[in-house]
Amino acid sequence: MEDIKELYTSKLVTSDEAALKIKSNDRVFFGHAVAEPTTLIEALVRNKEEFSNVEICHLVYLGNPDYVLPENKEHFRNNSLFAGAATRKPIAENRADFTPMYFSEIPGCFRDGYIPLDVYAFQCAPPDENGYVNLGVSVDYALAGIETAKTVIAEVNDRVPRVGGAAQVHISEIDYIIESNKEIFEIKPPVIGEVEKKIGAYIADLIPDGATLQLGIGSMPDAILTFLHEKKDLGIHTEMLSDGVIDLIESGVINGSQKNINKGKVVTTFIMGTRRLYDFVDGNPMIEAYPVDYTNNPYNIAKNDNVIAVNACIQVDLMGQVVSDCIGTRQFSGVGGQVDFVRGARLSKGGKAIIAIGSTTADGKISKIVPFLDHGAAVTTSRTDVDYIVTEYGVARLRGKCLRERAKLLIDIAHPKFRDSLMEEFNKRFPS
Repeated sequence: MEDIKELYTSKLVTSDEAALKIKSNDRVFFGHAVAEPTTLIEALVRNKEEFSNVEICHLVYLGNPDYVLPENKEHFRNNSLFAGAATRKPIAENRADFTPMYFSEIPGCFRDGYIPLDVYAFQCAPPDENGYVNLGVSVDYALAGIETAKTVIAEVNDRVPRVGGAAQVHISEIDYIIESNKEIFEIKPPVIGEVEKKIGAYIADLIPDGATLQLGIGSMPDAILTFLHEKKDLGIHTEMLSDGVIDLIESGVINGSQKNINKGKVVTTFIMGTRRLYDFVDGNPMIEAYPVDYTNNPYNIAKNDNVIAVNACIQVDLMGQVVSDCIGTRQFSGVGGQVDFVRGARLSKGGKAIIAIGSTTADGKISKIVPFLDHGAAVTTSRTDVDYIVTEYGVARLRGKCLRERAKLLIDIAHPKFRDSLMEEFNKRFPS
């Protein structure tokens, strides 16, 4: 125990000292979402005059990243693998980059040298008596980042929850440690509207007792969960865990008893929600977090029967091509794990891959089911991968359907005020 304390103390530095371990032209990859090392980031920007051309990479980013501001472009260049509110404009203005990639492939890209790391920096829970910190909120690509980076910086924070699974890292694998007691990021539960409720009800009807669920974040997944209280023996194998599952776990609806792998466990790769969620998962033996190349591997997903994967999108064309991460040429988010789970669910015995989409934009002026994708839009889920599309007007199962049948099914679930114009295109494409 004394040796662990000495080892820990020998690695302690201030945030400014840690920031100055980073060098100009380094590639720095931050921990994902709630695991971003906020104290280190503040120090990095504070010492910006010491740096030029530092590449800062991440997926979901929850903070206020001053390193993307125009005045800091000579010091830092952001490379996002999942764009967000703070990075969309810099990407559009070519002050930042976007790298398209399946979430599940990131650890392999670290290890195989496609994305070599100079520095990996993350936030974690304090070490236990044996010297193991807990990755808690973000296991996803952390282990591969720690394994492959030349320099590893940990921001230790006792507000980070501890989880089971593969979330432990020994302090001997860390080069420098910063201590922090800042509140970690919270994502408040979304407001569920009437459109989400209608879609949630349709999707709930597609979920049998004993199913294993993958649900993302936002009003749509939370709406689905509100309709599942009469279900039995559901399981969770997901990439992200949020507040919506807590009540169903506590009531016993989610118990994992029918899963074939990780039986009785709620499996995730990262956790993002409110303090209630962080307290719920802390030390909870039912919750296990694993690297994303395990959770999102389609073959691992498919080992469970009746996998129901639910993901959202931005636009669907009449062939069933799904756009989820961009609006025309404008990068909006990222590929994430959508395709991983679409393919895993399709491989699962009794599985269903569901894409949920409101029929129109929020103002009701633009149909999200379109004859042709917006110019420059990138397809996220291909027409050969697509399975179910659900709007507030119904369910279209496209798998196994010809292009003519698909188009008709999609028009049937489009908003009524756009169906005539869609039918005009249908008649041009498929004249009788």
